[in-house]
Formats: sequence, structure tokens, C-alpha cells
Amino acid sequence: MKKIIFIFLLISQTFFAQNGFEEGNELYKNGKYDLAAKAYESVLASNKESAQLYFNLGNCYYKLQKTAPAIYNYEKALVLDPNNKAALNNIKFAQKRTIDEIKVIPKVGFGKLLRDFTGIYPFDTWAYISIGFAVLFLVFFIGYYFSQTGMIKRIFFVGMFIVLLFVLMSVAAAFFEKSHFDNERPAIVFAEAADVRSEPQSASSSIFILHAGTKVYVEETLDNWKKIQLTDGTEGWIESKAIKEVKK
Repeated sequence: MKKIIFIFLLISQTFFAQNGFEEGNELYKNGKYDLAAKAYESVLASNKESAQLYFNLGNCYYKLQKTAPAIYNYEKALVLDPNNKAALNNIKFAQKRTIDEIKVIPKVGFGKLLRDFTGIYPFDTWAYISIGFAVLFLVFFIGYYFSQTGMIKRIFFVGMFIVLLFVLMSVAAAFFEKSHFDNERPAIVFAEAADVRSEPQSASSSIFILHAGTKVYVEETLDNWKKIQLTDGTEGWIESKAIKEVKK
């Protein structure tokens, strides 16, 4: 009986989510962006999410001139689908509406080269690539084991080690990207204006002010404060309620 109830609830939730998504799409087409956003938010409230859902929600907020929620939802879409070209394109338009102009200081050295290489694909794609190479390694091993001539055996033997090297490289890339994904904590400023202070207390001096829509990276949390870093390397403390982390 419990299983039947669980299946019924699962089906009803899926139907409700799909219905809410389609309702949001229809409202968006009719220019009712506020109602469309509420429809999409209702789907998220049912614990259903997708890159397309966040992208559509970001579009709604962009149309409503709500820059911070628009950028936040585009970022959420990119977490689920890092190569989403539409989200990458639209987030650039949304960022043009922000007040703060933070420079991006490029990283240099071996770390940058390694990140440029592993960043070609997300960690789950690297995992699939490593599985593919592992299967290819098995094919080479079978070929080596059943080959009758010395020349063909040597070809399969050398091929095994070459493919094994690619297996190890792809596995290492997957672990590196997973570690980077887990440790990186992007957040969006939601407050219209928020002081970034030198210490995690209101009495400390204000270093600078950030405005809605600016992207920051959380490094540390202490009580109601978060230590953040900007893309130009500047650091400081901001009240937790002023920002919203993209990954939770």
C-alpha cells in the first residue's frame, strides 16, 4: 500500500511540475512575465529543477528588470549545463545592467594551463570519457590476448599502454574538475547596496560597496557574515543576507 501511495505521489509531482513548466512557457509567450516567474518558481518548490527551467526563469526576471534574480538563475542553469550557449549569452546582457565593474584578473602559470585543459568538459563528461577509454583498453587487451602473430600482438600491447595513459589522464581530469566544482562557491549580490567590510562585524571599516547583480565567490562563513573574493582578487566580509549562493 505504501509503495502504491509513493508511486502516486511521484506521478502527481511529475505531472504538476510539467504542468507548471508548460503554464510558465505559455504565460511568458503572452508577455505575462510576473505570472510566468511564479509558475516556474512553483515547479522549483516541488523540488524539480533543470537547466531549461532556470534559464526560462532568468529570462522572466530579465524582462521584469530584476537583474540580480536574472543573473542568479542563469548561473543556476550553467551549474547544471556549463555549455548552455543561450544562458552564457543572456547572462552577458544581464551583467551589463549591473552597477559594479569588476575586472577579471587572469590566472597564470601551470595551474592556469591545467584548469584550461580540464575545464574543456565538466567532471561528469570526463567520467564518461574515462569509461570510454577503459572500454577501448579492454578491446586492446582482448586483441592482444587472442592475436596469433607477433606483430599484431606488439601493436595491441603498445596500444594498451597508450590508451591506459588516456584513461589515467581523463580520470585525473574528472577528479580535478569535481574538486574545483565542490570548492568553488559563487554567489550573487541581492541587496541593492551592501558594504564589504574589513572584518566580520558592523563596527569595522567599509572597504567598498557592492550592488545588486554582482558576482562574488564565498571563501568562508562566520556567523552572519561571509568572506568573499571578487574576480579581481579583492577580499572582504559581507553580511550573509546580502548575497545568495548559487550552489547549495
